[in-house]
Amino acid sequence: ASRARLFKEYKEVQREKVADPDIQLVCDDSNIFKWTALIKGPSETPYEGGVFQLAFAVPEHYPLQPPQVRFLTKIFHPNVHFKTGEICLDILKNAWSPAWTLQSVCRAIIALMAHPEPDSPLNCDSGNLLRSGDIRGYQSMARMYTRLAAMPKKG
Repeated sequence: ASRARLFKEYKEVQREKVADPDIQLVCDDSNIFKWTALIKGPSETPYEGGVFQLAFAVPEHYPLQPPQVRFLTKIFHPNVHFKTGEICLDILKNAWSPAWTLQSVCRAIIALMAHPEPDSPLNCDSGNLLRSGDIRGYQSMARMYTRLAAMPKKG
């Protein structure tokens, strides 16, 4: 069942490429349970202009179980573990529903990038900056890492 579901999503992704230019989902040629995504940093955030790579490991019991998703691109964000790229997002844990697709998970991650939740941080440094009201400090760190890790190198 999970294979059929993933093939269906794969076909939808092919159709939606034009509809959603901020998300590029790619399935591993040899393994339908491995996907990568390129998502664009949301505008008017410190991540604007960056392109972030995500890795999806889809479990055998998908869509009854959520995929494991992590950032491969370094990102300074309270809800993303700086070293492992693990993402703290309720829909990837206890609020998962089979109604979610890999594409909608990408949308939720983009929304999380725009609206961080500093009260459940995986990156305590960025969570503490936001909780203490140092928005400027948080944004400049996030911008710096976006420039270093997520922007195409010039020249």
